[in-house]
Amino acid sequence: MASWLQISKSSPFSLANIPFGIISAQSASRVPAIAIGDYALDLNAFASSGGFSQLPSIEKHLDVFSQSTLNAFAALGRPVHRQVREYLQSVFRADTQFPQILKDNAALQKSALVPLTQVTNHVPMQIGDYTDFYAGLNHAYNVGVLFRGPENALQPNYKHLPVAYHGRASSVVPSGTPLHRPNGQILTNPTADPKVPAFAPCKKLDIELELAAFISTPNNLGKPVSIDEAEDHIFGLVLMNDWSARDIQAWEYVPLGPFNAKNFGTTITPWVVLIDALEPFRAAGLEPGNRDSLLPYLREKRAENAFEIPLEVEVTNKGGQPTLISRSNARNLLYSFPQMVAHHTITGCNLNTGDLLGSGTISGKEPKSEGSLLEQTNGKSPIKLADGSERIFLEDGDTVILRGAAGTEGNYVGFGDCTGTILPPIQL
Repeated sequence: MASWLQISKSSPFSLANIPFGIISAQSASRVPAIAIGDYALDLNAFASSGGFSQLPSIEKHLDVFSQSTLNAFAALGRPVHRQVREYLQSVFRADTQFPQILKDNAALQKSALVPLTQVTNHVPMQIGDYTDFYAGLNHAYNVGVLFRGPENALQPNYKHLPVAYHGRASSVVPSGTPLHRPNGQILTNPTADPKVPAFAPCKKLDIELELAAFISTPNNLGKPVSIDEAEDHIFGLVLMNDWSARDIQAWEYVPLGPFNAKNFGTTITPWVVLIDALEPFRAAGLEPGNRDSLLPYLREKRAENAFEIPLEVEVTNKGGQPTLISRSNARNLLYSFPQMVAHHTITGCNLNTGDLLGSGTISGKEPKSEGSLLEQTNGKSPIKLADGSERIFLEDGDTVILRGAAGTEGNYVGFGDCTGTILPPIQL
């Protein structure tokens, strides 16, 4: 697809993408937008100036583009998302049927097309609940080997259901937001008897390379979502870094799982990539034979229940050169997001518009494909950064960037950077 708007071939926001987000620019108001090339299209300005005049089906819903979150737009459902995305693609095509809308409308271009360098991104949806799954098979195995050995690496339930924990929605932040190293209880001497924790800054701060899905259409309390309908309840995907304080986690997780080790911050990309944009990149997930052993409510009809999305992790220390430390792929998930939705709601649990579902850490089997430092270093064998310094876990001043994009040059469907910098701990 060629566009009349100049778009770099390396841009993750090609005409094939059209991801949605929330921005603020000249005014302080937060408004819905799409990313295209090096620009954001302010959908409030676009809609207010008759930009959707050639899409009659959306005209009665134009108020959704004046909201400060994407919740109202997402709640309209997948057929509407598809119509809006395809319409916007047609507006930006080089051979557009509607040149008067934007291509030949210099005034609207000036008011609605804003360089990405001049916008502030925000968390795109109001998040009521956040659930983080553990669907990265290789990550679960690698971590299990560290603690239980290869024979018992995976718990007996792992290949029967998508394991998850409830996270903290209030500390989900957009890319670029710095986070303080957390303080907490740490067992500094695990062999001591009795075991007495110390209160100290986390010394084993880690990352987790994940994808996450936003819910669009809610389900009523007591009404599970079937596996065949689950995907239509998903608005789109973002990249996610589930920051993890491993030493705090080691002391607190028995018997109920992660808490303070995870609640101090979760970083997501601000642009939501719609499922329709990812359709061309469907691929078979891990261990398709496992599907037959699942209970019926988790069995998907199609084998291509994953996406071919190359992912990477880069670490830069303060003032240093960036170091690519990992390459993985979204195919390295044992469970799909529709399976997560079906399992989450099987009890009758009601998911709401804006709820966020994390995938779990996405690791490959090959060296340098691990999605966390814990796996890559085993907690004791450091990796070397470009400036010669070494890391087992993150240090203050380190910046982590996650990237992911499907497709080929000129037609990338990507998320943009998922960036976070570690600040020193708050002195208590």
